[in-house]
Amino acid sequence: MKLSVYFTPLAVNPSVVTGKPVLVIDILRATSTMVTALANGARSIVPAETADEAMRMVQNLESDDLVLAGERNLAPIEGFDLGNSPLEMTPEAVGGKQLVMTTTNGSAALAAAAPGNPVLIGAALNFSAAARVAREALDRAGEIVIVCAGRERMFALEDAYAAGRFAQSLVQGRGRSAVELNDGAIAARELVRRYGDRWRRAISASAAARALKVAKLKADVDAATESDTFDIVPHYENKLVSVPS
Repeated sequence: MKLSVYFTPLAVNPSVVTGKPVLVIDILRATSTMVTALANGARSIVPAETADEAMRMVQNLESDDLVLAGERNLAPIEGFDLGNSPLEMTPEAVGGKQLVMTTTNGSAALAAAAPGNPVLIGAALNFSAAARVAREALDRAGEIVIVCAGRERMFALEDAYAAGRFAQSLVQGRGRSAVELNDGAIAARELVRRYGDRWRRAISASAAARALKVAKLKADVDAATESDTFDIVPHYENKLVSVPS
C-alpha cells in the first residue's frame, strides 16, 4: 500500500493521480465551505478556476437556482452572491441551489486532482467521515494521494497539518511497513506530533489564519476548525462536487 501527500497542486501532474483515489484539502477555506454548503442543502458545486470563468458558466447555464460564490485574496468578488465562508453557506442561502464557485487556492487543487478516481473532499468539519471513506478507497486501490491546496501555490501549514491528521488515521492499526509513505506524508505526520490533535491550535498558527484574523474573519477560522460537524463526504466527478446518492 502507498500513501502520498503533496503540499501544493504544482507538484501534481496527471500521472500522479490518474485513476487513483485522491483526497483534496483546503481547510481555509474552500473545502470547509464546500462541505458546509452541501450539508446545508446545496445540490452541487461547479468549481471554476477564475472569476471570469465562473461568470461565463452562470451565463451559459441560464438557471434560476444558480448561486455565484467565491473570493480572491480573502475578499468576496464584486458581483458575486456569496464569498468563500462556511458561515455564509446557510440553508437559506444555498438550500436547493447549485453553486458556481471559484477560490484562490481550492479551485486549482481540484483541477489538479480531477483525473483521480474517486476524488474526495476533506476538511476538519467532516474529518471522521472523510477518513473512513478514504481508508476504504485505500483498501480497494492499494494507494491514495492527498492533495493540499496550499496558499498561493506554496506550502500552507493548515493544509499540511490536516493531511497529517488524515495520514495518521489511514495508517492507524496497520503494521509499520504495511503502508509506504512518501516524504510529504512523513513530514505531515510530524506536524501532528508537533501540534497534537487540537485542530484549532495547529490551524490558528498558520499564516493563512493570521491573515484571516487581520481581515476580521476570525469567525471563519473558528468555523473551519470544528471537527466532525458533518458526516457527508463530497466527491468531485464530471466537473461537479456533490454528495453521492
